Amino acid sequence: MEQFAARTKAILDRMNSVIDGKPAETRTALLTLLAGGHLLVEDVPGVGKTMLARTLAGAVGGTINRIQFTPDLLPTDITGVSVYDQTRNQFEFKPGPVFANVVIGDEINRASAKTQSALLEAMAEGQVTADGTTYRLAEPFMVVATQNPVEMDGTFPLPEAQRDRFMARISMGYPDADAEVAMLRDHGAGSPLTGLGPVVDIEEARDLVRHVASLHVSTPVRRYVVALCQATRTHPHLRLGASPRAALQLQAAARAQAALAGRDHVLPDDVKDVAVAVLSHRLLLERRSGADSAQDIVRTILSDVRVPTEDAPQTR
Repeated sequence: MEQFAARTKAILDRMNSVIDGKPAETRTALLTLLAGGHLLVEDVPGVGKTMLARTLAGAVGGTINRIQFTPDLLPTDITGVSVYDQTRNQFEFKPGPVFANVVIGDEINRASAKTQSALLEAMAEGQVTADGTTYRLAEPFMVVATQNPVEMDGTFPLPEAQRDRFMARISMGYPDADAEVAMLRDHGAGSPLTGLGPVVDIEEARDLVRHVASLHVSTPVRRYVVALCQATRTHPHLRLGASPRAALQLQAAARAQAALAGRDHVLPDDVKDVAVAVLSHRLLLERRSGADSAQDIVRTILSDVRVPTEDAPQTR
């Protein structure tokens, strides 16, 4: 537990030294890595989405690949392609950039839905199938994707199946005045990542993920996770609620939250702390619901759903 705390603190310190004024966002990014999930970072251009992804990837030893999504990008540009080797008279598979420990997908919603879908199998199952052959991906495997708001020119909305495979979504937002001044002072001369190496190696990163997966989750907490997800499926303002995959990822994220808090078991407060980041991007609002946002609906559900016990009702 002491080694876990020291290593995660080192990663957070590195990220916060590069990303000024965004401690909550950097913590969620690390939490997603520890939980074995994938992260979607959404906001307008220039607020540090790609820098956050590069900082997290650089802090963890292992292989890093970056994919710049464009409208003409093909699925094989991501997964790889089979090339005929004339000397051996057979096809040889050339792995694509998805074969890495951390894959940075920059501006993922600038590619077509067909190309976006090339990541589905990799994100869900940790493997790629090409020409009838399945290739396992490295462990740990994490996709950190950035996207611009759908309203901006040249963007394609992510399909529901794609969004559901991201464990969490965060929005960077503009830094406050003091953080922006600090950014101008510290990073005005060049990239803040120049000369910075990883703070943990890949085997240590695997140990961190395994430790998080071993944390205890009690039956009442599991019932609470299920109750929250079921509440989204019956909410009158939602036409698509949280899937069973969302429930699994909410439990995994709560484990990571508990581990970062120094505990070996999950509390209901851990579930509450990560619920908005984990659930909101999966929900689709009714067009005439009048609701402000999916985040507001999740917060309302959190206030309405009680933590179940053996005999207590689930809602009040």
